[in-house]
Amino acid sequence: MSTGITRPVWLDDSEPTADRFTEKNPSREQDVVVVGAGVAGLTAAVQLARAGRDVLIVERDDVGAGETLRTTAHLASALDDRFFNLARHHGEAGARLAAASHAAAIDWIEAMARDGIDCDFRRVSGYLFPHDEDVSDIEREYDAARQAGLDVERLPGLDALPALGGPVLRFAGQARVDIGRYMQGLAEEARVAGCRFHRAEVDRVEGGDRPTLTLGERTLQARAVVVATNVPFHPTGATFHKQAPYRSFVVAGEIAADAVPDGLYWDDADPYHYVRLHARRDGTWMLIVGGADHKTGQDDDPEVYARLQAWARARFPGLGTFTHAWSGQVLEPADGLAFLGADPANENVYLVTGDSGNGITHGTLGGLLIADLIQGRDNPWIELYDPGRKPFRSGGAWMRENANAALQFRDWIKPADAAAPDDIARGTGAVLRRGLRRVAVYRAGDDSLHAHDARCPHMGCVVRWSTEEKSWDCPCHGSRFDARTGAILNGPTDRPLAPCTLDGEPVEQ
Repeated sequence: MSTGITRPVWLDDSEPTADRFTEKNPSREQDVVVVGAGVAGLTAAVQLARAGRDVLIVERDDVGAGETLRTTAHLASALDDRFFNLARHHGEAGARLAAASHAAAIDWIEAMARDGIDCDFRRVSGYLFPHDEDVSDIEREYDAARQAGLDVERLPGLDALPALGGPVLRFAGQARVDIGRYMQGLAEEARVAGCRFHRAEVDRVEGGDRPTLTLGERTLQARAVVVATNVPFHPTGATFHKQAPYRSFVVAGEIAADAVPDGLYWDDADPYHYVRLHARRDGTWMLIVGGADHKTGQDDDPEVYARLQAWARARFPGLGTFTHAWSGQVLEPADGLAFLGADPANENVYLVTGDSGNGITHGTLGGLLIADLIQGRDNPWIELYDPGRKPFRSGGAWMRENANAALQFRDWIKPADAAAPDDIARGTGAVLRRGLRRVAVYRAGDDSLHAHDARCPHMGCVVRWSTEEKSWDCPCHGSRFDARTGAILNGPTDRPLAPCTLDGEPVEQ
């Protein structure tokens, strides 16, 4: 099950990996269990297996099927949270360490490509440009990035792309990768290193001297468990109130070769736009354009993809037909950096969450960091990314996001989206009011109705319909559910939407 109905461009050139899931009946006692076969989970698994640990990878779907393949795979040490903000939250030493850790993640991916993963890894420059005439943030970032140790140059503009304006900051040593092909290669590296793949859904993880995992009616025990599922689904108070869920949107269109210099591009708007090139196996080129982020379950925008296309055509010459559009879940920590490391609420359980728009580098360095922690090795990044850290220096952002989540409970007293099922068009959903209940009703393209309790099982918010992904999304903490079945698409919930009757009559599931 993908986390969305839209199709990322990476799926065009990547091969299925079902044959790797050959571990059908793993024994109860395990050494290390990695939950999630995305970039973070597989990176940790490869590192641990190469160090001699026995690793079982448990994944409910397929390699990268969560959020990894919904990224645009910008590999950047020039982080989009701005180094003047990171220095305020983490100090100048913390900002320098953040830059160095993401650079190390890029180096590791490059080494994997050099050692045999065919993934079109390319070193390119990154360009930060202003979205309007106010260039104060560009000037501040130039000074802060230099202080953080980045190789950055201030340019008046780009001759090849005058519509971007100026001044422009050029960051050397950034990179791009075909993340679909990279994930297939990383999964193969894990298999060769001795990792075993088991397809199952993990319902619960409980820490302890030997953490326990519940998989339906089965349980496993391990010396260490890595939860690399984008957002933790197990009981932990360590992170969900310190990060906010957003949907980010992407379009990809054909572009003439050499129409745009190869590189990464992003502006300083809020929400910002981000752009890169992608070379397909057939020799054609694509321009990938993302942005227009909004809180998950809030500010639904049916025109979001059209607006991204129009923005791109106004700035990048040579664009042809747009062929792909998709979205992904981004978790924004209050202080701009991911939560990577030991779960303070669960002994011998380790977390990777809070990608902050830099998912591939955050996930990679998270896998490397956790592999060191499990092996008892020192690592200079431990304190910076500690999941138990308190966001004291980012108190304003932390309070705003939590206040926003609390306000969404007002949906319980708001009018219904529709009065009756007959008011719901095919391919859409609406929340109906039935006494004190709220019922989430989806009318499929075949005219069948699918009804679920609209109460999010996580903390009781009322879910909302997403026109972009045709899913039920929670506006409080970002849990998402399949419209037809109620199955979980994104956590932090650990339970699906409950099926229910509609006006006393059963409905299809």
